[in-house]
Amino acid sequence: MADQKLVDILKQGSQVWNKWREEHSEVLTPDLREADFHEADLSGANLRGSYFYRTNFSGANLRGVNLHEANFHETNFEGADLSGANLKSTLFANTRIEGAILTGCKIYGLAVWGLKGKPREQSNLIITPSREAVITVDNIQVAQFIYLMLSNIEIRNVIDTITSKAVLILGRFTGERKGVLDAIKEALRQKNYLPILFDFEGPQSRNLTETVSTLAHMAKFVIADITDAKSIPQELMAIVPHLPSLPIQPLRLASETEFSMFEDYRPYPWMLKTCHYNDVNSLIASLQEKVIQPAETWLANNR
Repeated sequence: MADQKLVDILKQGSQVWNKWREEHSEVLTPDLREADFHEADLSGANLRGSYFYRTNFSGANLRGVNLHEANFHETNFEGADLSGANLKSTLFANTRIEGAILTGCKIYGLAVWGLKGKPREQSNLIITPSREAVITVDNIQVAQFIYLMLSNIEIRNVIDTITSKAVLILGRFTGERKGVLDAIKEALRQKNYLPILFDFEGPQSRNLTETVSTLAHMAKFVIADITDAKSIPQELMAIVPHLPSLPIQPLRLASETEFSMFEDYRPYPWMLKTCHYNDVNSLIASLQEKVIQPAETWLANNR
């Protein structure tokens, strides 16, 4: 539990609290866990380094508050106003921010994990240190990623590698079909691509179409084995109409018939001509000519 003495001082307002902190500079990490500051006016308070495990700030006025290096684990900010707050080097872990206002905050070094809810407003979030040119973003959950991309050449190289080499492979992971997909994956790897194999049949911890869409946005092109299709019509519908810069190369075992909905995808120019194969060996032997090259050619002609 929180130090009740500190809770009582803070509830008297930021002026009293800030004076107490100036007089007690030896207290570096005020323990305010599980305290209730519901709808409290704490604007301008110096709460640097404080520990706020499961603290309730719902509806609170936290405008201009200094929260540098504070720890917010399972803290409740629902409906709170954090406009202009200093959130540098702060930890947000499983923190609730539904309806919160996050505008003009300094968030360099902010670590965000498992945010709950959607802010009412989030804009002009400053992701750079004080002495650097100001860069702002409008989404707290992507802020740390964007800064890493800007400041870390290794991260940029990883992103470049993914977008220039990743190939998403879609199909069924049952029986003979799994062997075909694994063979495609290995062949792509040998050709210096980065194959991403998505198992429709595996455990689904998140929305299936959302996962496929996310992976498709990272891929250079898609290889879709539509033989004995089951989930794949739904997944193609999630990406084909929405990603006109992503070529999709369909494959089908020559002895199998096409699923009925596939005709709906043919009008899209980025849906390439279906490659028919007799067996896995003939497919791999012609993979460069009939699968990879058509996708690469389409990309070269549509940049």
